[in-house]
Amino acid sequence: MSGSNSMMGEGSWISWFLGLQGNEFLCRVPLDYLEDKFNLTGLETLVGNFSQAFDLILDPQFDNEDWGTVDTSDAEQLYGLIHARYILTTRGVEDMCLKYERGDFGSCPRVYCKGQKTLPVGLSDLSCQSHVKVYCPRCQDIFHPRTRCALLDGAMFGTSFPHMFFMQLPNKRPQPPKDKYVARLYGFQLHQKALNPSQTPEEEPKNSGPSLSQSTFGALDNSQASCPPWRRFNGI
Repeated sequence: MSGSNSMMGEGSWISWFLGLQGNEFLCRVPLDYLEDKFNLTGLETLVGNFSQAFDLILDPQFDNEDWGTVDTSDAEQLYGLIHARYILTTRGVEDMCLKYERGDFGSCPRVYCKGQKTLPVGLSDLSCQSHVKVYCPRCQDIFHPRTRCALLDGAMFGTSFPHMFFMQLPNKRPQPPKDKYVARLYGFQLHQKALNPSQTPEEEPKNSGPSLSQSTFGALDNSQASCPPWRRFNGI
């Protein structure tokens, strides 16, 4: 951890937020990164009550009892979006690497990945689109986290983080699995055709209207400024 992290004491809003159950995937964004206005470019249009939310994030003496009537959801969303930018930096990758090596993000459920450690990833860079997923660098697939962090907004990590992580730390990238599951029946390997579901003309999908991405996600894109708190959205 960089020395600037220690400038925000245990009574700060950031310490309170990171200490909440379910936020263990998140790392501490240094104070000097937060105070650099360049790192906040464009976020004021994505977060409601931006100024108040930012002041709350920087509060060094946050007392959640005194702030019991204050809605912190804007500050949580803003911190998450800043966090997604920070973890793409050299320092951010180093901070997340410590958590990766400890296994804080869990491991791949695939048998042949042999407990490969995973990294958090989002399906979108926009808030309130989907919950966080975990990426396995061995099989290069994504999964639902098997931890209480599964309700975090995927935008807090973004779509690029795992790939930036291994670009900066190529020695951490594992080899792909050597083995692959082979379906067998009475000891005989099944032909590929036997594994593919047959489809009759009656079963072929019909285009009955706009897709989910066109209707539901389109509506989400148009309502980012009034997005509900990240812990309560009905994401993927």
